[in-house]
Amino acid sequence: MNCMKGNSIAFIDTNILAYAFDESDEKRRRPCADLVRAGFEGDAQYCISNQVLGELFMVLTKRVGSPISRERASVVVSGFVDSPKWKKVNYTHLTVKRALEDLQTINISFWDVLIAETMREAGIRTVYTENEKDFRRIPWVRTENPLLNS
Repeated sequence: MNCMKGNSIAFIDTNILAYAFDESDEKRRRPCADLVRAGFEGDAQYCISNQVLGELFMVLTKRVGSPISRERASVVVSGFVDSPKWKKVNYTHLTVKRALEDLQTINISFWDVLIAETMREAGIRTVYTENEKDFRRIPWVRTENPLLNS
């Protein structure tokens, strides 16, 4: 699925989504929640992958400062799945192969390279993430960190 509609669509990384629902860190929660709200209200066009949806469930139930119940995390993730405003993309076996090839020259997490290749296949160049350090190593990705001014 190509998420491209002009150059206005951006990919949202797991950390940004998780902070939007982490009540233990108000400083991070507020700008991320604003970004997520804009996506649900249609004020911005955002894209997420099935990989990010799975990661979000795990992070919300185990890794945030105040983990939430599986039931609540299921509601959160299902909200993204069911929303027509949030574009969803998936990767294929060929995406995995390209990510493995990228690892020969880009020394970052396999999972981040897989996100980058999924983005590339969907025609998306911009990712909102706190993980600027790693994503900036990927030549075709432009990073935006909504936490810099918070």
